[in-house]
Amino acid sequence: MTAMNHSNSILAFDRSLAIDERSWLTRGALVTAALFVSVALFAPLLAWHQPIVCKYQGTYHFPAVADTFSRIPLVGGWIQKSKPFRFPSFDARTALDSDTFALWPPIAYGPSEMIAGANLPASGAHMLGTDDRGRDVLARLIHGTRVSVRVGVYSMLLAGLVGIIIGGAAGFYGGAVDWICSRLIEIMMCFPAFFLILVVMVWIGNGVTGVILVIGLTQWTSIARLVRAEFISARELDYVDAARSYGATGSYIAIRHLLPGALAPTLVVLTFGVADAILLEAGLSWLGLGVGSEMATWGGMLRDAYDQIRTHPGLMVAPCVAIFLSVLCCHIMGERLRRSLDPRNSYGRSVA
Repeated sequence: MTAMNHSNSILAFDRSLAIDERSWLTRGALVTAALFVSVALFAPLLAWHQPIVCKYQGTYHFPAVADTFSRIPLVGGWIQKSKPFRFPSFDARTALDSDTFALWPPIAYGPSEMIAGANLPASGAHMLGTDDRGRDVLARLIHGTRVSVRVGVYSMLLAGLVGIIIGGAAGFYGGAVDWICSRLIEIMMCFPAFFLILVVMVWIGNGVTGVILVIGLTQWTSIARLVRAEFISARELDYVDAARSYGATGSYIAIRHLLPGALAPTLVVLTFGVADAILLEAGLSWLGLGVGSEMATWGGMLRDAYDQIRTHPGLMVAPCVAIFLSVLCCHIMGERLRRSLDPRNSYGRSVA
């Protein structure tokens, strides 16, 4: 009896250690993910070729702040930089002399600005050095974060919307609708996703919007299958029959009663999908078929660094670490969500 109690205490201690380890791992992933999102949102305030606030010709201007908020969906169209900072030909560095008040970002360089010698080592002026064209590596890394987060989040939101619509229709209506939707899912799954994306990108050209659309419209199949299965398992339950008896319409039942039960597992798939979208965007940029060389991306930085891997291998480190950490965080958070939302996994629910 004593030996059994001792064994149980050891198991309880090991379990508490595992819980504590998973808790800290999850918190670290959340903090890192929040850091990536913050950098993506406030990139012009961290690294930009125009000041955050300055006084020019007797008037205060906020060019970096305007650039930050102008890229927010639905809001950005109403925000525009003041003259002359909105003109591409205007050079703020030469126009603002040393006597003029100007608060510059911590990294006072744009992602595409050639401001120093090529392949300079890390220093106080350039914390990660410069690339082969004299561009600040840290500035490019910061603005590459904006592209990766935007592609990862928006593409999976699009994939989730398409997957929920198709999977929900198949699972709720059944019959011919289910057969058509299921065949469509199977056809999409037959094509290797990356090569399908390559073909479409060659056809529509480069651009952030194009990458988001292509990834979102090719990564919805797993979400559709999951939603379909959830709808099929729930559409014959008692509360759904009760809603029908009260005269509720099919769309109301699907949205009000069936969809909430399918959202939890869908959220897990979307979290893992963000990691896949980031990797896909980096791969496309590596091949020159992604966002485009005029914008800083992690994949584009890898492609440029690969050409100098023998002479300056350090240029590979920053984008590789950024891609690794972002993908790792998404997988940790996805696994944590999976454990927390699984009602059969009481061990996962006990994780703090």
